[in-house]
Amino acid sequence: MTRVLLVDDDVELVAMMREYLQQEGFTVETAHDGEQGLSRALGGEFSIAVLDIMLPRLSGIEVLNRIRKQSKMPVLMLTAKGDDIDRIVGLEQGADDYVPKPCTAREITARIRAILRRTTTGSAPQDESLPVVAGMLTMWPDQRRAQWRDMPLELTSTEFNLLEVLARHTGRTVSKQELSEQGLGRPLQKFDRSIEVHLSKIREKLGLLDDGRSVIQTIFRQGYQFIRS
Repeated sequence: MTRVLLVDDDVELVAMMREYLQQEGFTVETAHDGEQGLSRALGGEFSIAVLDIMLPRLSGIEVLNRIRKQSKMPVLMLTAKGDDIDRIVGLEQGADDYVPKPCTAREITARIRAILRRTTTGSAPQDESLPVVAGMLTMWPDQRRAQWRDMPLELTSTEFNLLEVLARHTGRTVSKQELSEQGLGRPLQKFDRSIEVHLSKIREKLGLLDDGRSVIQTIFRQGYQFIRS
């Protein structure tokens, strides 16, 4: 049974989401402030956390930051409508995706399923017992483990998915639409900067090649390419 942790101080919204998710077959637990949410999240018993940005006692961003120091559990952030700064900061801190408020329980459920599908099944219908090797990068999809320059590479679940998509297509340009569908598990949305923020974090973790280039190149108006190294 998939266990979902809902952390939000909007009691009515939490009750609505909890009822809907339970009808969809999820087991749901709730918390109404950041400290309680953090404690529950670090207990290791949940498949995913749905975390509001605005929380009493500890902000959602601070909760996310502390979760990421100890756990790779997928996190879906709830942000204020139109607040791009909160969305970007959340993604930079390791959120897997976000949903702007006001939102419906149906939309949140769809996002949860998309994140869990990408986390548990990888990004392509290939033999996941075989490693993906692209130059100095090696990824083991079945173990959700990656190595860069013979050193462990710590990635969030979404970062892993996006990098795997690019690595499987080394030398070929992958469009933002493909990355969104295969890496985020959903169609690309207008004005959505999630891909750019996630790739920026991945580039930061990979560093530069010996010639000063990033191994992930932006191809103007086409997409992104993992170059042969």
